[in-house]
Amino acid sequence: MSRNWHSMGAADLGRAIAAGEICPVELTESYLDAAGAHSHGKQIYARMMRQQALDAAAAARARARSGQRRGALDGVPVAWKDLFDTAGVLTEAGTALLKGRVPDSDALVVARLGMAGMPPLGKTHMTELAFSGLGVNPVTATPPGAHDAGAAPGGSSSGSAAAVRHGLAAVAIGSDTGGSVRVPAAWNDLVGLKTTAGRIPLEGVVPLAARFDTVGPLARTVEDAALTFALLDASPAPDLRGASLKGARLMVLETVALDGLDPVIDTAFEAAVTRLAAAGAQIIRKALPEVDEAMQLAGVLYTPECYGTWAPLIEVYPERMFPPVLARFRAGREHAASDYIAAWQQLDTLRIAYARATAGFDAVLVPTTANLPPQTAALLADHDYFTSENLRTLRNTRIGNLMGLCALTLPTQTPCAGISLMAGPMQEARLLRLGAAAEAALG
Repeated sequence: MSRNWHSMGAADLGRAIAAGEICPVELTESYLDAAGAHSHGKQIYARMMRQQALDAAAAARARARSGQRRGALDGVPVAWKDLFDTAGVLTEAGTALLKGRVPDSDALVVARLGMAGMPPLGKTHMTELAFSGLGVNPVTATPPGAHDAGAAPGGSSSGSAAAVRHGLAAVAIGSDTGGSVRVPAAWNDLVGLKTTAGRIPLEGVVPLAARFDTVGPLARTVEDAALTFALLDASPAPDLRGASLKGARLMVLETVALDGLDPVIDTAFEAAVTRLAAAGAQIIRKALPEVDEAMQLAGVLYTPECYGTWAPLIEVYPERMFPPVLARFRAGREHAASDYIAAWQQLDTLRIAYARATAGFDAVLVPTTANLPPQTAALLADHDYFTSENLRTLRNTRIGNLMGLCALTLPTQTPCAGISLMAGPMQEARLLRLGAAAEAALG
């Protein structure tokens, strides 16, 4: 049976552990060994946590044998993006600026999944300080693309997505500030959940832009994402039983999100919308000018906070950074404090207008990305191309962050072409239930 473990979802692995069909120690060892033997293992994992994982697995085995499992994912291994603090283990956030940084304690979410019995396999590579959606990082490592090792994997949670995609983790945890869970999930044909900002605690998470930073899972199925979300959130698992699209009202956002799509993305998105309609959803197409207005504010809203957070360290060692990422941070110093405050006031007004315009819908639909994964070599060779493709990659996902929403990306039947469902703030349980129905319809 072990030959199939790495293609199974986290929930199915948990059920097999509960039934006595899988030993948590053997399962964890198989993932650790697979990561060590994989041809791209060192591009996916920055470092392994072998002893911590095996100790946790042994405790999970003992609980399983005594009928005292702590939950559905007790004994199921998890991978962590390298910006979640792990006590006594390097946490460097993909940057030479933090080389050698060893936290004294676990991030709160790391502790929560540890208490739930999930062995920590290791820390995955990521975009430098999480400030790019492409997943390309020449400072540390760039994970392979899902279908082409030379293609960008999506970021900034690049290694987390690659770990699940390549069977080196059952589920992985990432962060999403402008699309950093959803982009790599989409380009790796996974499910990715962006949670509402402020919902899941950020204690012990290396920051980028604290007002936008969120924590979320990358997984094979909506069920896996829902169970992991519940542990991160310390809340009951959403009830996905009997989920249906019949009677659901879904808005296709006919604003900037549909502009300039790659033809493959366009075709995949429309085919997915057709399948959702065939499953009983009512599809309404609508343009929302509030979204266009909010998108114009992105530069002044993001870069000043990012630069303000990291400028003291960046300006001491700027040569340690990848130039396009450094330039993106430094763009934050071009904005006046008054402009930043005014932009947030304007965004708060636009969020209210968006909420009113979408109140009658169960979710808003957009293609997760406008583009397919570009080639890593081309991105590294041309910094202007890197910058333009990065902005294009994050365009659609950023809508969810700007509007303060929760969002779920699902794979379609076309590789690297995800579809996103966006719902109002704090609506994760309802969104995941809707996502389970959409997942079934999309096949």
